[in-house]
Amino acid sequence: MTDTSRTSLPARLGGIVRQAWRDLLSVYYANTPVWRWLKSGALVFLGFFLWMGGNVLLAYWIDATALRYAIAYGFVLIAWGPFTHMLVVPAVIRLRRTAENPTVRRLVRHGSKINFTTFLVIVAVVGTLAPGVMLLDFTSEFGGDGGDVTADLVCETDGDPITCELETAEGVDHVVLLSGSEEIDRSDEPPYAVSAPRESLSDGPSGKQFEIELRDADGETLRRFIRTV
Repeated sequence: MTDTSRTSLPARLGGIVRQAWRDLLSVYYANTPVWRWLKSGALVFLGFFLWMGGNVLLAYWIDATALRYAIAYGFVLIAWGPFTHMLVVPAVIRLRRTAENPTVRRLVRHGSKINFTTFLVIVAVVGTLAPGVMLLDFTSEFGGDGGDVTADLVCETDGDPITCELETAEGVDHVVLLSGSEEIDRSDEPPYAVSAPRESLSDGPSGKQFEIELRDADGETLRRFIRTV
């Protein structure tokens, strides 16, 4: 007597997977105006969530390469989602019914795969290039320590090296310039001028960046400025 439980379980799981795939395809190819708008809106929302959320996380983990591709995925999806369900899917459905050329019919049969592959290629390129329009700088909002220190920081970032100094400072013992966690320069006397070569700066969400820390006599940070070149 054969054990049917072992053979039926994989068969049931396979059936569930196949049914889920058919349901997904039915939603993907649903072509009524309401479905087009629902799918486009959902993908725009998902893309915006990944884009903004990834940029916020990148402000904390500036060297996380995977986050750049997640941001690129969301950034491209904002436009590609509506493009797919407003134009590509209706065109594929129409051509499947009307195309007579064998080459066109063959391409249309794999239209969704071609569309998704093109999307992934664009995401890979955008994630690698990381254009400035895709990356938002949240480092100033999340990276600045407040406090009771009154200070006006002025930086010149057009040249090489970049330079910074304090126009006014109260309660400050010394100032350091940091790149990543490495101290590049220090000044113990007003106007607390510090500088660093561009090549020594770390990579931030929207370009090279550095930190200026105002410290007391015990080395405690009173206030922190994050600047992007």
